[in-house]
Amino acid sequence: MSSIHLVIIDALNLIRRVHAAQHGEPDIPNTAKVCCQALGKIIKSSQPTHIVAVFDHHGEDRGWRAELLPHYKEGRKPMPEELVTGMDVIQDAFMDMGIDSLLSDGDEADDLVATLALKVASRGQQVTIISTDKGYCQLLQPTLRVRDYFQQRWLDSPFVEKEFGVKPEQLPDYWGLAGISSSKIPGVTGIGPKAAVELLGLYPNLEAILAAGDLPAKWQKKIDTCREEAVASKQVASLKTDLVLGFNLQDIRFEAGN
Repeated sequence: MSSIHLVIIDALNLIRRVHAAQHGEPDIPNTAKVCCQALGKIIKSSQPTHIVAVFDHHGEDRGWRAELLPHYKEGRKPMPEELVTGMDVIQDAFMDMGIDSLLSDGDEADDLVATLALKVASRGQQVTIISTDKGYCQLLQPTLRVRDYFQQRWLDSPFVEKEFGVKPEQLPDYWGLAGISSSKIPGVTGIGPKAAVELLGLYPNLEAILAAGDLPAKWQKKIDTCREEAVASKQVASLKTDLVLGFNLQDIRFEAGN
């Protein structure tokens, strides 16, 4: 099998940041142009054999996470109207570069990214996810990397250790305890980042913490009061990696010079 390097673009993560950073009145052709310049640099540095841009759907359906946590991502700033209507123009510009767009259907784009990334990485092939979203760090493994294009840095294991104090695979457990306020993921009331790190130094995961029963008193009561919230918070912070993909790798092969 010839070696594969799949690059997955978290499309709205890139587009919204480019759009917001424009001076004066942002316009769609300029947003598309700047995005394509960024993608050109990404392609040049990563030399992908396969590439795809994954988009969130624009429907009213807030997905399975909002069913578990009704306040999930509530009050988030909606996408500017001109971006919603101009998305076709941007996707056409991507297509002109040889980059296919994949639209998530009712699922969040990050679950689609995670499923595709793990499918390829589990075969020992190289995957690079382009995103500033630290949620993808839970997927890290030797052949799966996350690149923050804007900060020009790898969101790797040393980054996770420094930023959160846990192992990449413990991130959903960490968020199950400490929550994510910007996404309205509650975690356990009274357990902050410091306590979450201490607990995950003593126990491998949230399930082991919930089963312990002999935690120091300062934590036990808080955990007992918020067990359901902790479990739901971890579930919502975990990426789904078992979606059915309606395409194969051949469909997103990158032909340089398109």
